[in-house]
Amino acid sequence: MIKINQTESFAVEDILFCFALESEAEEVFKENNVVFTGIGKVNAAYELSKAIQNKRPSIIINLGSAGSSSFQKGDVICCTKFVQRDMDVRGLGFALYETPLSGLPLVLEYGLLMDNLQEGICGTGDNFEMEHSSHVYNVVDMEAYALAMIAMKENIPFLCLKYISDGADDNAAEDWTIQVHKAAIAYGKILGLI
Repeated sequence: MIKINQTESFAVEDILFCFALESEAEEVFKENNVVFTGIGKVNAAYELSKAIQNKRPSIIINLGSAGSSSFQKGDVICCTKFVQRDMDVRGLGFALYETPLSGLPLVLEYGLLMDNLQEGICGTGDNFEMEHSSHVYNVVDMEAYALAMIAMKENIPFLCLKYISDGADDNAAEDWTIQVHKAAIAYGKILGLI
């Protein structure tokens, strides 16, 4: 059993662990039900949808690396709010980050809180952000919004943990390359798998 918080625990075999890249999982998760989506929202949406069809999990746990200018490298942040940071249809009168005619709020709120972790708002987009300046979100990734939206629409509990690998700044690419391999160990310890 993996304990998420005071009221929610899940059997390991009922969990779908969702990573963008194998390097974020390493050997720690090799015995678990894992899907590697690839990078970006479209890949994430496609691969998660396929995985849900094959085996409907009791919970989806998204684990991955992320940038942040608000949190420290090596922190693991629990994200329960998501913004599609590259959605910009202001030219047609919609708010920045608003998905037109979707019925979804600007900030999608869906996800479980995990005890003893800081909470963040994840801005997802199809670019590797190296000049983070938004005050709407404080964690930057490339898949979580799509995963959270699908989990919400499928009514499957969702937990999103992001390992801060870089500062979403001009050193982000170099920092990410070094830090990404440390994510699996951090997740394994938090989830009680190692």
